[in-house]
Amino acid sequence: MTKGLRSRLAQYGDEEFALFLRRGFLKGAGFTDDALDRPIVGILSTASDFNPCHKTAPQVAEAISRGVRMAGALPFVFPTVSLHEAFSYPTSMLLRNLMAMDVEEMIKALPLDAVVLIGGCDKTIPAELMGAISANMPAIVVNVGSMLAGKHEGARLGACTDCRRLWAAYRAGTLDGPDLDRAHDQLMPTSGTCMVMGTASTMACMAETLGFMLPGTATAPAVSSDRWRFAEATGKRAAEMAVSGGPKPRDILTKSALRNASVVLQAISGSTNAIVHLAAIAGRAGIAYDLQELDQVGREVPVLLDLKPAGNNFMEDFHAGGSLPALWRRLKDHLDLNAKLVNGETIGDVIARWPAYVDDKIIRPLDNPLVKNEAIAVLTGNLAPQGAAIKLAAATPELFQHQGPALVFDSLEDLEKRIDDPNLNVTPQTVMVLRNAGPVGAPGMPEAGALPIPKKLGSKGLKDMVRLSDARMSGTAFGTVILHVSPEAATGGPLALVRDGDIIELDTKGRKLTLKVDDAELAKRKAQWKPPAKPERGYHRLWVDTVTQAEQGCDFDFLLGK
Repeated sequence: MTKGLRSRLAQYGDEEFALFLRRGFLKGAGFTDDALDRPIVGILSTASDFNPCHKTAPQVAEAISRGVRMAGALPFVFPTVSLHEAFSYPTSMLLRNLMAMDVEEMIKALPLDAVVLIGGCDKTIPAELMGAISANMPAIVVNVGSMLAGKHEGARLGACTDCRRLWAAYRAGTLDGPDLDRAHDQLMPTSGTCMVMGTASTMACMAETLGFMLPGTATAPAVSSDRWRFAEATGKRAAEMAVSGGPKPRDILTKSALRNASVVLQAISGSTNAIVHLAAIAGRAGIAYDLQELDQVGREVPVLLDLKPAGNNFMEDFHAGGSLPALWRRLKDHLDLNAKLVNGETIGDVIARWPAYVDDKIIRPLDNPLVKNEAIAVLTGNLAPQGAAIKLAAATPELFQHQGPALVFDSLEDLEKRIDDPNLNVTPQTVMVLRNAGPVGAPGMPEAGALPIPKKLGSKGLKDMVRLSDARMSGTAFGTVILHVSPEAATGGPLALVRDGDIIELDTKGRKLTLKVDDAELAKRKAQWKPPAKPERGYHRLWVDTVTQAEQGCDFDFLLGK
């Protein structure tokens, strides 16, 4: 098999001419003919001025390049679509599949023997893994790392859990503008991704557990020397993979690896967004992600990691406290220890050699968990026939069993317009419903599921109430919030049929979400329902026409593996 810069030549009908041209352009860039005979490692960089979390991506790429050269291969850095949560209208989720397609096509088009994927902010690692699995070229991931925690008036602050807490206090009138501004300056004190167990940290832990990162890599802060050392080691390993031709992504991504990911997701009380991303990642390999297995794992595996938003600490504490392999060691009776990793080891091998030290205050022992079980639960019922998710570890136990009248918001615009109306017909018993915010409805399934507490209730001290939607929720958020209701309202799912005053029952013990309206009345309402208009053109039209529902990962149906 042809490797290096002699591979994947542009098609002119004359391969010798194509190679002659490529050599000429390389010489113009200062390379010698020796470069043609070296293994090539592509370094996919997400550096972008519109992605401040990835500000250090160029330095990560430089350290990777150093490792590649030390191992005798040649590094080539190339860009991709870069997604940041706060800089992507209307939501970065809408563009995740576009990034995945970009990653896949560039990996297949360029003369690479292996690729290093630099990711971090929420949708980048999922998109990279989706694309790499479809391309099935030797691939290894390194994340940019998390921020360090901020400090303000004696308290440690973390983006974006404390962003939400402070904003809620400001909305409720218990925090004034100047105090909010002073805290704001310390919320994001360094480069890197959110330093709590939000989606970015969760997906880094998922990538390492699935086997796509070097052990211990996920937790190193963005501005630490460990981050550069891990990047260098990743480059060296990528060079070895370029020579050997493996392992390839589909060698690593197995049902056992996915179950291991579910175990770790529950044990870290990770972001519910990971459910959607794991389903999409699995789907690219033709594997169905098992939501019922995830739920069962949650009943058996306690939350051991004491990090915000479920706990009190930060990613830098997790790293110093033993890192992810130390958590694997706690969970070894729940993991498939034979699952293969990108460095050639198994999870069992790593556990056996990992340093014995562990900070019991951060990575709790099994007999002293942060939460005994059920970090994330999967609900079904007549309101969510294909499933819904709730993060119990971030919810209010008194609301786990709840029944109340619905208050329906038909769109994000409707929510924004009415949520703070002093005459809003809402009480603490109300179940707030947001619809048409799912994959098709928004489009893009934004992180709007954690509906704000109406001011008329928040000003009286109410902190939480039951909220449900076909949208997602940030991993940094908290509250009794039911997410990913499927099928979504915009496709005619039962959520589209809910009316103000309908009684909704949440039964987390029985894993049921029930709309207390009889079948005949629902059939009558369904006959009156009309689908929303579709976008006229472009990527948004492609999305609406082909996107799958949440339980299948919101991927494009034509990209699913077989």
